[in-house]
Amino acid sequence: MQMQWKIGNVQIDNPFVLAPMAGVTDLPFRVLCKEQGAGLLCMEMISAKAVSFHNRNTASLMEIDPCEHPVSMQIFGNDPYLMGEVAKSIEDRPFDILDINMGCPVPKVVNNGEGSALLKDPALIGQIVKSVSSAIHKPVTVKVRIGFEGFDVDIVDIAKKIQDAGAAAIAVHGRTRQQYYSGTADWDAIRRVKEAVSIPVIGNGDVDSPQKAKALMDQTGCDAVMIGRAARGNPWIFREMNYYFKTGELLPRPTVEEIREMILRHTREQIRLKGEYNGIREMRKHVAWYTAGMRHSACLRRESNAIDSYEALEKLLTKLGEN
Repeated sequence: MQMQWKIGNVQIDNPFVLAPMAGVTDLPFRVLCKEQGAGLLCMEMISAKAVSFHNRNTASLMEIDPCEHPVSMQIFGNDPYLMGEVAKSIEDRPFDILDINMGCPVPKVVNNGEGSALLKDPALIGQIVKSVSSAIHKPVTVKVRIGFEGFDVDIVDIAKKIQDAGAAAIAVHGRTRQQYYSGTADWDAIRRVKEAVSIPVIGNGDVDSPQKAKALMDQTGCDAVMIGRAARGNPWIFREMNYYFKTGELLPRPTVEEIREMILRHTREQIRLKGEYNGIREMRKHVAWYTAGMRHSACLRRESNAIDSYEALEKLLTKLGEN
């Protein structure tokens, strides 16, 4: 199987893409996923309005490490003019690809007519993509879901509009807005989009193993696979997918010691960027994800919610995997 592919003029070494996840795919986590073999990293989504207001928190979300390339920055909004102007204002930042979020199901985003709410208005989708793709030279991509409750959404027609408006690729999460992350992703919808457009299609939904990644690509013909929730606490999934696609064999899962070292390294990077107070609190959810399913993990997660220093976490992790 051909591993290398392109979005516009951006060369990507393998078809394994880290999904954009708010509160998860910050700089420290992206760097770990890159080291484990992610082909393309997607950043947390940022509000076009917040960028235009020069929001300080948004500025910190836009930081990129030189080791991350290729990396995709994601913006969201519903005003074609503002989206184009914001894209133009940030183009000199060191991202390689600019993605437009048209799939976020969260009420506070949807209630503003942003994210997956845009699926209700295909004409507006086309206007936004055209405005952004015309405003910058870097490749523009779009991430969508396949439906919105109460509306007859034709995702194939929307994908064609996105392509015609100048997008260089489209990522399709095979769930409706109403599903959030429940139920089963509709891979057949991804296949229909792939058959209808000539730009690369990134399939997203239910990929939590190398075998699932291959099954999705085989079933849909998609050019790449986007991994979201399965990467939380599990940056090794990218290493495992690369190995499986090259050899047909499965790597062993990381050892307890590898998990412990990864948590501590992740924590050090969080502290370096955000300070100990915020960095430690940011890590609490990651500790839960890293240790899910391990012996005594429930107890460890409870105790991790009370830690307030790196030393306390280091001491707590000595219990990891104990009999």
